[in-house]
Amino acid sequence: MEPIAPARLTAAKKSYAVRRVNFSDYSHLATKAATPKPGDIVLARVQTLGSHKRIELPNGRKATLHPGDEVLLAFGNRYAPDQYEAYVPETLAPCHMVAAGGIAAKATSWHDRLSGPTSVEPVGILCRGDGRALNLADYALPTIACSMPSTVLGVFGTSMNAGKTATAASLVRGFAKSGYKVGALKITGTAAGGDPWLMHDSGASEVLDFTDGGLATTFGTPLDKIVATTRNLLRTLHRSHCDVAVVEIADGLFQDETRQIASSPLMHSLFDGVVFASGDALGAVAGVNSLQQLDYRVLGVSGAVMQSPLAVREIVMNVDVPAFSLADLQNPTTVSGIVEQTLSGRLAVAQ
Repeated sequence: MEPIAPARLTAAKKSYAVRRVNFSDYSHLATKAATPKPGDIVLARVQTLGSHKRIELPNGRKATLHPGDEVLLAFGNRYAPDQYEAYVPETLAPCHMVAAGGIAAKATSWHDRLSGPTSVEPVGILCRGDGRALNLADYALPTIACSMPSTVLGVFGTSMNAGKTATAASLVRGFAKSGYKVGALKITGTAAGGDPWLMHDSGASEVLDFTDGGLATTFGTPLDKIVATTRNLLRTLHRSHCDVAVVEIADGLFQDETRQIASSPLMHSLFDGVVFASGDALGAVAGVNSLQQLDYRVLGVSGAVMQSPLAVREIVMNVDVPAFSLADLQNPTTVSGIVEQTLSGRLAVAQ
């Protein structure tokens, strides 16, 4: 363990993942013998640039990286079929920055279109003078006891880039235009600021994600932790007087945490209805059938598939739910139909 000068931390490029951290809490670096854990904060030095040539700062700006730059990242596993599969290493040996939002891990596979990961050399894990490493979990929102928003809508999908975030943002926009106070929540995935900014821009009154619950990523996180974090974040939205919450679940139904969430009675009980996003008709039909077999109230299909009129025709011929374009979801008439037909009038327009 060695002391670290505050000026060095100030000069390092801080990632979105560590935005909640109070860096005045740190005084030392745990170096060679340290064993990283998910959520630990690491000061690392960029070695060679790969597909991630920029890092997302806490304010959303994408800062250009150069070899030799020092960056502040959080260790975390990553599951991203269109990006990287990566795991928290067992030592502080050189590893990779596997997400622009600031995730350090050892990449084991990646999509063919990528040039490979940006390599970094960990300098040390930030810790207190007593040697205890501080973790993103130390900066999670406090656990509160109150009710949740009166209505919670979930967005599942087939995979990355199926249009889940666009679908969730359109739902936010539609309810906001209809006079509801809407909160947005992303409960799984990899730390990144783009989705929260989009939800804010779409009219969400409050936006939270799993990083506000102290998690850098959720790949490999036990289900009970995800459930507890989700429930507390929903309560936090309610405390901000949100009467509707739109909840995005990352990746597809085959991803392990998403599969567990969809199958969990505790998670199921949180949702009053769900929308399924897909990039193709077959995925949409399979996803709707899977969720209906789990007794979800599937409100409709949306996502990237809606760009193809022929694919939409295939969907409506094979499932008993409507297909909504993003414009449909933003339309107060669609919102009124959702409220009237599937939510039994539980929503009350905010005054």
